[in-house]
Amino acid sequence: MSAVLDTPVAIRRTAMDLLARREHGRVELTRKLRQRGASDELIEPELDRLAEEGLLSEARYLESFIRYRSNSGYGPARIREELGQRGLARGDIDKALRESGVDWAQRLMDVWQRKFDGQRPHDPRSRGQQTRFLAYRGFSMEMISRLLSGRDLDDY
Repeated sequence: MSAVLDTPVAIRRTAMDLLARREHGRVELTRKLRQRGASDELIEPELDRLAEEGLLSEARYLESFIRYRSNSGYGPARIREELGQRGLARGDIDKALRESGVDWAQRLMDVWQRKFDGQRPHDPRSRGQQTRFLAYRGFSMEMISRLLSGRDLDDY
């Protein structure tokens, strides 16, 4: 049986338990606390307090999420979409992606090498297959086109 979240102390404890497992964004943490039965009137002040204390940080969450997803082989467009669905501001997402230090061209090359053994497409069907896969992963059509045609990716 889970604890009843009807006091600020219970909400804070549950929020800190969630944050101890991994970083969370404010919207995501609010949703999880609501699912556990907490009311908005009690959630907001506690999350404000956690943010003031530095325990809840959107910047850390963005950094952690981008690192995790990029290391899993996803590109900036896919990561941007996933973060947007989690309720983060587009400007904050774009800034975090720019400042992430991820070499997206190298990440694209790594994903392509792993999936297609570095074999450039030899016909329109295989080109379409590779393009769709890489686009689904979140890489731009321009980067994909450069890669599959053998052009230099260093501009990224």
